[in-house]
Amino acid sequence: MATDVIQSVAVVGTGRMGGAMVARLRGAGHPVVVFNRTTERADDVAALTGATVAATPREAAEAAGVVIVSLADDAAVTAAYAGSDGLVAGLRPGAVVLESSTVAPHTVRALGSDVAARGATLLDAPVSGSVPVVQRGELTFMVGGDPDALDRVRPVLAPLAAEVFHVGAPGTGAAMKLAVNAVVLGLNQALSESLVLAERAGIDRADAYKVFAASAVAAPYVRYKREAFERPDDTPVAFMIDLVAKDLTLIAALAAETGARMDQAAANLRLAQEAVDAGYGTRDISAVAAYLRGL
Repeated sequence: MATDVIQSVAVVGTGRMGGAMVARLRGAGHPVVVFNRTTERADDVAALTGATVAATPREAAEAAGVVIVSLADDAAVTAAYAGSDGLVAGLRPGAVVLESSTVAPHTVRALGSDVAARGATLLDAPVSGSVPVVQRGELTFMVGGDPDALDRVRPVLAPLAAEVFHVGAPGTGAAMKLAVNAVVLGLNQALSESLVLAERAGIDRADAYKVFAASAVAAPYVRYKREAFERPDDTPVAFMIDLVAKDLTLIAALAAETGARMDQAAANLRLAQEAVDAGYGTRDISAVAAYLRGL
């Protein structure tokens, strides 16, 4: 496929992450067409970035050599690929689909067969990083699938990623993302619990967090979530607790499938579901601390 065609990108799903990806790609000079189920969101992103809006996933795929999908869950992803207006129906021969959503490995493998039937290639290419990380072009991509296809799309990944890892066969990118999220979500819960513990012991929240950020636990996540934990009512939502519960459910399913013991993830899922049931589902992941604080 010609280089100019490979440079053309469709982004299906213009939520927080997808919208930020569009901005980076447009800033790097890529022609971008976008689709979002809520049209107003796609229109807003297009107005800010100069992208073109497609009426259907099929129309978006028809316009591009690379299709990036960034959606909330397996059901939304499957729906975007399917039917006469789905993105599979619009794929060009030789196109590459980058499935960046956090979904089950079996979902990616099933969709890969549909994509291959069109003469295109699907790579499961989920990411590690939040919206500010996208904006800095410092995402980490975990890619499963054909390494030659990955090499062809590296010019598209370049404005988005600091690291791109090829981890194996189709489905391994999705599995790697769940493994990474198991650590991130465990760290988020441990940080939430420990912060509330320090507060209840009479330590000022900001002082406690200052120590965390300078201690042996000062992972990048601890540093970049500082404002959200210290001022939970003043920071925008980056990742909803609803999606935390969804990811932990996928992690539990993968653990059952592979025979991996995941005691901490199981405990994290119980607490995330408690927070969702208590009305915290649309709040940021850092609001796990707010939920614990209110108990």
